[in-house]
Amino acid sequence: MEIQELRKKAIAIRRDLLAMIHKCKAGHTGGALSSTDILVALYYSVMKVDPGNPHWAERDYFVMSKGHSVEGLICILADLGFFDKAELDTFCRYGTRLIGHPNNKVPGIEMNTGALGHGLSVAVGMAKGLKMAGRPNRVFAVMGDGEQAEGSIWEAAMAGAHYRLDNLTGVIDRNRLQISGDTEEVMGLEPLAGRWRAFGWDVHEIDGHDLAVLVDNLGAKPDGSGKPRLFIAETVKGKGVREMENVAKWHHGVPDDALLASAMRQLAGEEGRTA
Repeated sequence: MEIQELRKKAIAIRRDLLAMIHKCKAGHTGGALSSTDILVALYYSVMKVDPGNPHWAERDYFVMSKGHSVEGLICILADLGFFDKAELDTFCRYGTRLIGHPNNKVPGIEMNTGALGHGLSVAVGMAKGLKMAGRPNRVFAVMGDGEQAEGSIWEAAMAGAHYRLDNLTGVIDRNRLQISGDTEEVMGLEPLAGRWRAFGWDVHEIDGHDLAVLVDNLGAKPDGSGKPRLFIAETVKGKGVREMENVAKWHHGVPDDALLASAMRQLAGEEGRTA
């Protein structure tokens, strides 16, 4: 998919996830919006996936470690045809598969996540297993920046470097806000890039909303260095809706009718500028 098409797709996914959250009255809106461009780059340009065969042996593996921001992921899976888009209307409803966190009963989702800090550990295990089997599949894990305070993240980081898992790519959605406020006030992370480099990773700091940059960097093949790769993607919490941007309370929240209408107008305007 061309970059211009990817930009339009990201707008469409933001529109879908906002409508779903509004209708179903639940959702982690801010983080879903900040991570949308990362997920669009991965699913529509970088990763090998097959909606008709979710367990295709040659697929790339994806883990949403910041599992509370599942809204963009499930909207993308529905858009690609992993399941019927009409099912989005059941999000967070009784008896649904779309439970508000990744659920591996949903086609296209590899593992359940929700407890922060676990996703990268599982991704390391997937990457190690693929290496042992001599398979070329890649593994991608998207983490939150607040999640970096979890000790299990750093155990996984150490293991990824130790086992030379250059088939593993981590992405940190660096929106600088978590449920309790600014990440640097809750638990300071900087120098974040330096810390990951000290753990043996190949680290790059990129614009998490520039789809051309995301595709070029995330799509780069392993370079044979044996180092797992990490991208610290600078993002804006609530990206695309000015009333939500950089506002901590939108970590979780449901737009009312007026705010939804405003958001849709803003996204329509952005779509017009993208045309």
